[in-house]
Amino acid sequence: MKRSMLVLALAAAFGVLPIVASVAQAAEPVKIGFLVKQPEEPWFQDEWKFAEQAAKEKGFTLVKIGAVSGEKVMSALDNLAAQQAQGFIICTPDVKLGPGIVAKAKADHLKMMTVDDRLVDGKGNPIESVPHMGISAINIGKQVGQGIADEIKARGWNPAEVGAIKVSFEQLPTAHDRTQGAVDALLASGFPKANIIDAAQAKTDTENAFNAANIAITKNPQFKHWVAFGLNDEAALGAVRAAEGRGFKADNMIAIGIGGSQSALNEFAKPTPTGFYGSILISPKRHGYETSTDMYTWITENKEPPLLTLSTGMLMKRDNIHEVRKEMGLE
Repeated sequence: MKRSMLVLALAAAFGVLPIVASVAQAAEPVKIGFLVKQPEEPWFQDEWKFAEQAAKEKGFTLVKIGAVSGEKVMSALDNLAAQQAQGFIICTPDVKLGPGIVAKAKADHLKMMTVDDRLVDGKGNPIESVPHMGISAINIGKQVGQGIADEIKARGWNPAEVGAIKVSFEQLPTAHDRTQGAVDALLASGFPKANIIDAAQAKTDTENAFNAANIAITKNPQFKHWVAFGLNDEAALGAVRAAEGRGFKADNMIAIGIGGSQSALNEFAKPTPTGFYGSILISPKRHGYETSTDMYTWITENKEPPLLTLSTGMLMKRDNIHEVRKEMGLE
């Protein structure tokens, strides 16, 4: 007994006990939340799938949460804290919730990362202190615009006879940057600025994109051909459906989406090509697996992730689906 007490006293004197305590703390079960704004969307389902792969490999518990509103986000964070989670990754339903989410995470003693959409402060500036993995929205938009410009040239269309539908959703900075990148690439190729028609959608789904594009086509009967782009595959597909309703088929329509979603794959699987020409495939593996692994390392080794990581994409078309998906880690 005396020998044990002597060892403990020496340990305390030389600062060994805090080290022992930290080791014990690191050995505690790790629990990480992964919150997404649209849990029904294939992109977020894939992110969760790869996050689960990381959880299985690293041995931590993953808590998947669909947080479709600010209220649900705040409730979910309190719930994670009650479950003794140590951190979370989030794609917020509203980037303007940034200050509130940061404050709540701090109050609940939770480490946090953002994915896909970056939080902004009260002035609309990115909250750079929160580690973020996003998508190089401008560059991916430029890939869309360049892909459309190349196909216009390949088909021998006169740009003066082509209308471009910009399916826009300006409330979301990522959406603005993607469409702006596409516009920049089109203009750089010599496409007439006056031929770019803004079609604002109320929500980022196919139905709202259809409604917005339908109005744009109806109001501009002077164009012989149409091209379209927007935030995601759903925006492009909505424009394609609207164009089809006005008699513009694959020969007179070029739409390129973003995401490489199941909706895009279903479109490519149709026996007859449609106006949905391609999609910029973004790898959900990095956004699900890598963020989860980074969070685990942060929790267990106190190694903070990079403050900003941006991923890029590849143009996927009917004739290169498998090659592109394999290169992006999806096959």
